[in-house]
Amino acid sequence: MAVKMRLRRMGAKKAPFYRIVVADSRSPRDGRFIEEIGYYNPTTEPADIKIDAEKAKKWLSNGAQPTDTVRSLLKKAGII
Repeated sequence: MAVKMRLRRMGAKKAPFYRIVVADSRSPRDGRFIEEIGYYNPTTEPADIKIDAEKAKKWLSNGAQPTDTVRSLLKKAGII
């Protein structure tokens, strides 16, 4: 089972809000996930990023692959 850390889109039309989740790579973007580890709100200035560092590090050590966007968010949060 290939596990990915990726964004799950929430919020209204034209007002995106994302949750950072750990999910099986075969499940749909907004579908089933294993665990929620944080959120990202790009509509605020500056963008609001909150990630549970312990959970993120645990999943990274267990082999979860972050997407490019999640990787950059983890770097901004100081986890990677």
